[in-house]
Amino acid sequence: MSADAYTRLTRYVGGHDDPPDPADVLAMQMVLRIEKATPPDRADLLTAAARSAALLCLDERTEGDGPWVVPMDAWCDARIRKIARRARGAQWEAAQQVWGVTATEGQAQARAYVPGRVGDIDRRIGKLQIGGTDVPGELPSDAPSGVVLWLSPHLDMTVGKCAAQVGHGSMLAVRLMTRESALRWRADGCPLAVRQATTERWAGLLAADARGEAVAVRDAGFTEIAPGSVTVIAELR
Repeated sequence: MSADAYTRLTRYVGGHDDPPDPADVLAMQMVLRIEKATPPDRADLLTAAARSAALLCLDERTEGDGPWVVPMDAWCDARIRKIARRARGAQWEAAQQVWGVTATEGQAQARAYVPGRVGDIDRRIGKLQIGGTDVPGELPSDAPSGVVLWLSPHLDMTVGKCAAQVGHGSMLAVRLMTRESALRWRADGCPLAVRQATTERWAGLLAADARGEAVAVRDAGFTEIAPGSVTVIAELR
């Protein structure tokens, strides 16, 4: 990782209005592997999703003359949007052929893709289902050391929605690091944990965000929840 990737994640503003043509919207697609007979653990799947987004954003191909520089710059200069889909079997195998980064946690796998126009999405990804992406399971509420992405206790979100939110949280977590620590984090494979916050802990995390000691994800409200809702707070413990 060079200065380019770190600077991009720590200085981007985003938040611009969407273009008039919906096909011109820029988005990072994410695919969660959810096999029908053996669905993954919810916590592991969200951890893999968050890690895949961080690994892609810090990938060497997003720097210098790399092939992912232009699409990453364009995406970070627009509205940060992620779309989570699900795949199984041959669909998952085909999805591995599209430019992106796959991450694993336990038996769970997720892949983040280079952002691009929604109208140009590769058919192998575009045909995958978005709605109804969910798996059972509860998230732990303990507080491990390192990067922790805390989900709000006040919102009911599908695993697909959560995946997009923790993916954004893993990007924002870099803002809590120095350049040197971000370099080490990337070299270690972006270790992180996804946890469910209690009401009491959430109040403390919101206060930490206000002090600049944590970073909150505020959703644009396109799906499932109201605009401006704080979905995830990234903390470096």
